[in-house]
Amino acid sequence: MSDALRPMARPRLYEQVLDRLRHHVAEGGLRAGDRLPPERELAGRLGVSRASVKQAIVVLEVQGLVEVRHGGGTYLVRDSLDAEPVEQLVERKRRLPDVLEAREALETKLAELAAERRTPEDLAAMRAALDHMTAEIEAGEPGVEGDRLFHAAVTAAAHSALLAEFMRSIAEQITESRNESLRQPGRPQRSLTQHRAILVAIEERRGKAAATAMRRHVRTVAKVRLLDWNPGDDV
Repeated sequence: MSDALRPMARPRLYEQVLDRLRHHVAEGGLRAGDRLPPERELAGRLGVSRASVKQAIVVLEVQGLVEVRHGGGTYLVRDSLDAEPVEQLVERKRRLPDVLEAREALETKLAELAAERRTPEDLAAMRAALDHMTAEIEAGEPGVEGDRLFHAAVTAAAHSALLAEFMRSIAEQITESRNESLRQPGRPQRSLTQHRAILVAIEERRGKAAATAMRRHVRTVAKVRLLDWNPGDDV
């Protein structure tokens, strides 16, 4: 059978709700901190079930576009609801566990080697990265660039050309996992605290402790809302 005649995908109802919510925010001039109408009201106005509205809200929450306060409503985190297409979310959910598994294997060893081989210049680069991340968080940002700089500095401090090449080969996927993790509520500050623990172990040349601290950190990174999300069928 011709691939052109394969069955056509039917838009999920909650995807249509997502589109309506995006237009509502844009046309209403809503901004970060503003509250969306209650789920019951949205369901009534859109003529859909509350389950469809709830699934749409979950997708927005997974992407860090809204904050759901239990008993307090749903609030915008950004000035728009330009959500990533659901199929892209599904694909990222599928590959994320493999990326996180690779990160744990590689970065745990890199931290151990960094503790053994780091130079004063390496330590200075790690401290500068944490200063950068601290400034980002204090400015209300998630700290993505500081996080990237810190992990890059640890990789460089290991002085292992082959492991560094492995890290470069999955750099794009690591960026995805970093962005996914740092959009979790409270995660930027927690990651910064864990980075500091890794740095202390590296400074003190305690390889096993550095590896343990990095493993703990990467396992925290793995705790993201996306992995708990079930895209369902047609709600």
